[in-house]
Order: sequence, then C-alpha cells, then structure tokens
Amino acid sequence: MGVVTKRSSMTFFSDASDHYSHRVRIVLAEKGVSVDLVDVDVDNKPQELADLNPYNSLPTLVDRDLSLYESKVMMEYLDERFPHPPLLPVYPVARAQSRLWMYRLERDWAPLVDLIRSSDDKAVIENARKELKDSLLTIAPIFAEMPFFMSEEFTIVDCCLGPILWRLKSLGIEFPNTRQSQPLKQYMERLFSRESFQESLTESEREMNPA
Repeated sequence: MGVVTKRSSMTFFSDASDHYSHRVRIVLAEKGVSVDLVDVDVDNKPQELADLNPYNSLPTLVDRDLSLYESKVMMEYLDERFPHPPLLPVYPVARAQSRLWMYRLERDWAPLVDLIRSSDDKAVIENARKELKDSLLTIAPIFAEMPFFMSEEFTIVDCCLGPILWRLKSLGIEFPNTRQSQPLKQYMERLFSRESFQESLTESEREMNPA
C-alpha cells in the first residue's frame, strides 16, 4: 500500500476489508503520511491493540503517546496534524456543514452497509440493499452540480463516502444506466481513479470491485 513507506512513530491498526478503516487510509494516502500499517485479523487481535484501545476495536491510530480509536476523530486529527492538502473547509460554517454531512452519512448509510455485511436474514439484507440504493440514487443529481460531495474540492466527506461506494458491487448493489444515475456513476469514476484512493486499497478491497 502506498502510504507505507518507512518506519514511523505513527502506527495504524486496520481491518483490511472494513470501510471505517478504509476512510482513514484514504486520508493517510491523501496526506502522504508515512505510517506503519498493521492489518489485523478481527478474529485474532493482538494484545497490543487491547493495551492501546479500551474497546479493542478497529481502526486504531497511534501517534507516539496518543491513541485514537474513532475514525472521524482520526481523520480530523490527521487533517490538523498534516494541514496540506486541507480536507476540511477553512470557514466555520462550511466546516460545520461538512461535519454534519459526515454525521448524516454515519446515521443513514454506514449502518445499512454494516447490516448487509453482518445479517443472516435474507429479507433484512434485501430491504437494506433497496434502502441504500434508493437513497444514493436520490442524491445522484447533486454530482452534476459539483465534482465532489457538495464541494468543488475533494474533502473528508468524500473520504467517508468513497469506501461505501467502492463496496456496493460486493454488497449486491449496482445502478442502472439511466440519466438519473449518471452523475453518481461519474462521481464514482472520479473518486476511484484518484491516486490517493488507489493507494489506500488493500488486496481484499481490490477484489471487492474488480476492473
């Protein structure tokens, strides 16, 4: 993976297939941060992780004596620690709007992804697929107005949304070739072709959305 270039004081404990870990890896790649990446087997977590994180959860970012174990906190910390390129707007109102979009994404879409991946109930899975697909198609027209999510620039919100969109095919969701879906599909192409996005992908993630 591109962000792993040399030994560093920063270590990232990551689930190679999880979208919460993926969003942080995109930020690391976008910033060009050197980090020791530790791909953790979720069924066989190292004791070190439990020592660093009271919840023994993934992802976990360690920077010297600081341990962070919530993905949005990690992303904003990295944006402040490595300010170029900026991934949050400078102005307070725009910054608050970005945080609100992240909150809505976590409330509306991320739980559906988690449900599809974890449930054994076919009816529950199908309902979650339909809800996620319909919701994404509803917002598709906004991408005809701006190249990124409600923004002219790539932001931390795109870092959250990109891993969900990348996983759609593996979740059994594909969009029809319609006029409504085209702006969303074009946004996905812009996002997936971005160098930082490609560098962020693990081998298991590449298999989720083969070319």
